Amino acid sequence: MKRITHWINGEPRIGVGDRHAEVYNPAIGEATGRVDFATAEEVDQAVAAAAGAFTSWRTTSLTKRTRTVFAFRNLVEKHRGELARLISEEHGKVVADADAALGRGLDVVDFACGIPHLLKGEFSENSSSGIDSYSIRQPVGVVAGVTPFNFPAMVPMCLFPVAIACGNTFVLKPSEKDPSASVRLAELWAEAGLPDGVFNVVQGDKAAVDCLLEHADVQAVSFVGSSPVARHIYETATHNGKRVQALGSAKNHMVVLPDANVDRAADAAIGAAYGSAGERCMSISVVVAVGSAADPFVEQVIKRAAELRVGPGDDPLSEMGPLITGQHRDRVARYLDAGVEAGATLALDGRNHQIFGAEGGFWLGPSLFDHVSADMSIYTDEIFGPVLSVVRADTLDSALELVNASPYGNGASIFTGDGAAARRFQSEVQVGMVGINVPIPVPVAYYSFGGWKDSLFGDTHMYGPEGVHFYTRGKVVTSRWAGMEAQGRSLGFPAHT
Repeated sequence: MKRITHWINGEPRIGVGDRHAEVYNPAIGEATGRVDFATAEEVDQAVAAAAGAFTSWRTTSLTKRTRTVFAFRNLVEKHRGELARLISEEHGKVVADADAALGRGLDVVDFACGIPHLLKGEFSENSSSGIDSYSIRQPVGVVAGVTPFNFPAMVPMCLFPVAIACGNTFVLKPSEKDPSASVRLAELWAEAGLPDGVFNVVQGDKAAVDCLLEHADVQAVSFVGSSPVARHIYETATHNGKRVQALGSAKNHMVVLPDANVDRAADAAIGAAYGSAGERCMSISVVVAVGSAADPFVEQVIKRAAELRVGPGDDPLSEMGPLITGQHRDRVARYLDAGVEAGATLALDGRNHQIFGAEGGFWLGPSLFDHVSADMSIYTDEIFGPVLSVVRADTLDSALELVNASPYGNGASIFTGDGAAARRFQSEVQVGMVGINVPIPVPVAYYSFGGWKDSLFGDTHMYGPEGVHFYTRGKVVTSRWAGMEAQGRSLGFPAHT
């Protein structure tokens, strides 16, 4: 059984505490590793290493920073297959899906390689007589990232490339459920030439997180996870004087209008609802079928979902893997009982789906509810599994009203051939990311990722231009070099002339 440790000041660090957790291969349902949980002292050591490295890293030239980030990018690309298999072994998602997620993470690294351009300030000559004004952006210091199990490499790669390129140092606390990818990424950073202490990893649970949230030397915290935890992260970290971006839960809707291409919409719903076993914050968990679109759409989704091959992630024929843990699989399965009890139609029961692989894994096949109403728990709760609910609506008006009533505002999409309807939807829907005939509207890396309402605590989105602003502070300089002779004293407020 392998042991997964911390990474502090440029080297692996075996945990000294007695707390740990088992790491499972979800496809076989067996523990394959053990991850150390950091003590408060070990968190202090990681932050101290980051604080010590910040002094020199912040003054490292943009050229050298960019070359280091680019070297890391090439190493991730070189080891992409290895990383995808490692993620599949601990998360359960199929290797092809893990590889595609790594590609998304690499997009953010590519964006971070443009940091010399992204950090350019503004300059105004003679803003007043003999005075120049200009702006600069500087790194904030030691920053922390707390990331979820569902994307053990991609989500961290949506955070630390931008933070490090901006001149900050980073402490990552990954999920304890699939922690190996974080250490492998740390090794690749070291191979790329990143100075010791710039990137650190502490394994653990809430105790380690709270140490970071309260640590005086941590200046900013990024988080991705559920809304209750995001609220805790936001409130605790801001109380301790830190800037925070905390991305929370989602209940993403896909609206299908009667004029939509039903086959295309059904294919999109299958990928968006059941990819990665529904364990994505951008998964489509609700389809709002409008008018006459409902019956043919449900028929086509049932047909496609029933044909999905569910099996181990390392089987190239598998399209969907297991859920992350047995406890989570059981939790998701209980929602199937709850939906039936509430009166929804269980059109496809994932508990009866054929599994092509080890019987001991944490399996649950794709499930579909029809005739769901907004008061049912299968609609209101973030299930985070392969369960798709279909709500029927009479009009686009009622569909928009339903989507906007949700406390979450992460993403939403619409499938239609009507440009006017699509334009109205993108204007009126209350979410941060909108798809038009695109089921999972994850922005490209040079835009920013984030939701509204209870899907985001803080006011800054992730990566892209907002990521650069989050990881830097603005400074404006007013400078005079001409006319330095004595002018005589004046107590008046300086006027621009």
